[in-house]
Amino acid sequence: MKKLSVILLITISLLLICSSMVSAQAKYVLKFNHVLAPNEPYHEGFLKWAERVKERTNGELEIQIFHSAQLGVEEDIIEQIRQGVNVGQNTDSARLGNYVPGIAVMNGPYFVDSIEDVVKLNELETVKEWKEELATEYGLQVLSFNWVQGFRHFMTNKPIRNPEDLKGLRIRTPPAPIWSESVRALGAVPTAINFPEIYTAVQQKAAEGAELVYANIFGASLYEVLDYVSETKHFLLINFEVVSADWFNSLPEEYQQILVEECDKAGLETSYSMEEQIPDFRRRAEEQGMTIIPTEEIDIEAFKEAGKAAYEVLGIADVREQIIKELEALD
Repeated sequence: MKKLSVILLITISLLLICSSMVSAQAKYVLKFNHVLAPNEPYHEGFLKWAERVKERTNGELEIQIFHSAQLGVEEDIIEQIRQGVNVGQNTDSARLGNYVPGIAVMNGPYFVDSIEDVVKLNELETVKEWKEELATEYGLQVLSFNWVQGFRHFMTNKPIRNPEDLKGLRIRTPPAPIWSESVRALGAVPTAINFPEIYTAVQQKAAEGAELVYANIFGASLYEVLDYVSETKHFLLINFEVVSADWFNSLPEEYQQILVEECDKAGLETSYSMEEQIPDFRRRAEEQGMTIIPTEEIDIEAFKEAGKAAYEVLGIADVREQIIKELEALD
């Protein structure tokens, strides 16, 4: 028995040493944070990105993925990124608009309609200028925004068919101006609450609903506290993968290219996969007792007209028009 214990101890020690040696091969490490649950499609997409980067760099560049805001809330992580820390964050143009105001239009109401439109945004000179400003002036290096979670809808305990139906409802929204002003313009009272706190906020009546994509229903078990999904499609949620510009520039150029290429690739794969899963998400939501108000029963034109006020309030209506013109010029 004593001999077996010694053998077991030696085996464990060797495994630990081997594990340490494998980890030690990584010359560069990125700790990447996101707020979503581990069962959401994005988490799997981030893991694929990390795996491919590790393979293509022979283990010298390692991305460690942290779900459910394990490293902290989004705004705090972004500030760490600006200080040059080797962390990354899945974020959006709404929050990046706190630094470069114009970029917030990309998360405004009824901005673009498809993943293909998002891919085209990568080609626009104005968008390239925004990314350059974020990197050089604010230390925020955008790796990719080919990550599209899909359309956001209102999830409440009453059906929503027009802006009047939202009047007075406290709707959870992320803490960024374009989100808040958009939700206000669409008729509701914006209530800034961090993603992991939505369930509790609705349960305790601090909020009367949220506006999210279908996948979030299951990641946060929102079917337990909300009864309706009203398919307003008011935002096509474009996510940005952001790291420190200083840290990014410290990488060999080859690794910079690999990091970006694989991020773009994983983003598009995940985006199209989520789009294909929408019918299944809808079915699962109904099986959990939620009632879906389809787009056909909603006054979308009234919502589009109402949403224009958000761009006006933030002084970026002209920016939106400029981007639309640049997109049309590509066709």
